[in-house]
Amino acid sequence: MAENQPLSVPSADVATEPTEFKRSLSLIDSTLIVSGSMIGSGVFIVTADMVRNLGSSGWLLMLWVLTGILTVAAALSYGELAGMMPKAGGQYIYIQRAYGHLTGFVYGWTVFTVIQTGTIAAVAVAFTKYTAVFIPALGPDNVLLALGPIKVTLGSIFAISSLVLLTWLNSQGVQSGKLIQNVFTSAKLIALLGLIVIGITIGLSSGLLSTNLTNAWAASTTTATGEVLPLAGIALVLAFGTSMIGSLFSADAWNNVTFIAGEIKNPRRNIPLALFFGTLIVTTIYFLANVSYLSLLPLKGSPSGTDIISRGIQFATADRVATAAVETVFGNVAVAVMAVLIMISTFGCNNGLILAGARLYYAMAKDGLFLKQASHLNKNAVPGRALWLQCIWASVLCLSGKYGDLLDYCTFASLVFYMVTIAGLFRLRRTEPDAERPYRAFGYPLVPALYIIAALTICGILLYTKTFNTGMGLLIAGLGIPVYFLTKRGQQTT
Repeated sequence: MAENQPLSVPSADVATEPTEFKRSLSLIDSTLIVSGSMIGSGVFIVTADMVRNLGSSGWLLMLWVLTGILTVAAALSYGELAGMMPKAGGQYIYIQRAYGHLTGFVYGWTVFTVIQTGTIAAVAVAFTKYTAVFIPALGPDNVLLALGPIKVTLGSIFAISSLVLLTWLNSQGVQSGKLIQNVFTSAKLIALLGLIVIGITIGLSSGLLSTNLTNAWAASTTTATGEVLPLAGIALVLAFGTSMIGSLFSADAWNNVTFIAGEIKNPRRNIPLALFFGTLIVTTIYFLANVSYLSLLPLKGSPSGTDIISRGIQFATADRVATAAVETVFGNVAVAVMAVLIMISTFGCNNGLILAGARLYYAMAKDGLFLKQASHLNKNAVPGRALWLQCIWASVLCLSGKYGDLLDYCTFASLVFYMVTIAGLFRLRRTEPDAERPYRAFGYPLVPALYIIAALTICGILLYTKTFNTGMGLLIAGLGIPVYFLTKRGQQTT
């Protein structure tokens, strides 16, 4: 059997199925997919942990600035690859062309087993958690059935139902998914801009922002008991690198637009532009959102504080910094206001993740490296079977109760694959110097090289400070190697 022949799995008659995607996504649509996939629930909560780790407004804002620079730099580097290979599957295609089928498969394996589906599951649970503000029965304590480590709750059923709904809507065609993405992304961008304007305006008039920026570079770490320990030298570097994991992966999933290259109009132009505009918009909003937090809440507080002011950003209840910030303006209604905003944010985020992820599995199936059923487009010219396979596995992760751990393990692996992909840019410049490149990476070779160096440094810090989690991330990715060879052996014996 030829190397790229799909796995031998029974499939239905596909004589009437479309064989090509419909290019119907504009630059604006693509930009909203980038930004909508990036903004989930992270920006509303991760700042609390960062402030506990760093205890400094200056280092906090520097962390978000560096995150923005790295994210935009990576997006600019991906732009060249997207222009060269405007095909469904995106990053998988780039890695495969630069390094071969094995490396491409390991990336796709990690995306399917944990990175994409784990993120989808986590976002669905976040959506459910904030829906429970209005429907308390969706809380985690409402267990319907317990089977060992698996606990079926009304909330988990609701989370899975949201995945089924979004998968069905996306299976009806790219126009359906596009409409949801545009509406929900626009709504959350407007809401975040409102929070930023209100927060900074009040902060400038109240003087709290100025107070929080006093001694901006005096770093310290605060323990769960409230003990403050000064930070300097290598301890500060380690704390900064460890804290950055939260901001980096609040800004993750920007690469998802590359998965849907087959449905974007003029992809050689629009994908690089969407990557740039989308990442620039989101990273700017993230920075300003944190300025808004500093404008409305004291930087430091006490874990035993009895109100939002005494707890500060550091010890905001359940780390819900955005809710605490809004509460200073709107009072008790803030809980409901932020719950609605995060419901909108997470629902729209998952729509983008679900829409994009299936295109990667479709591309793998076309190469014979995924189930054959995923290689077909349905009557609406979308990979319907790949969408449902993704939905099924994400639903299993929702029920397992382990998806959060798996997601932590693979954030490190995800960062590694960003480095691998950008390193592939250098490799392809050498091995394919005459290939068509409608767009060339901005600042090459300096900007891509600086990204790799910075990401490598962060990975080194994480290996040192979170050895078990990062090791598990590498292990899950590494398991893709024997699976690849088993898959190839199965093809040869069929």
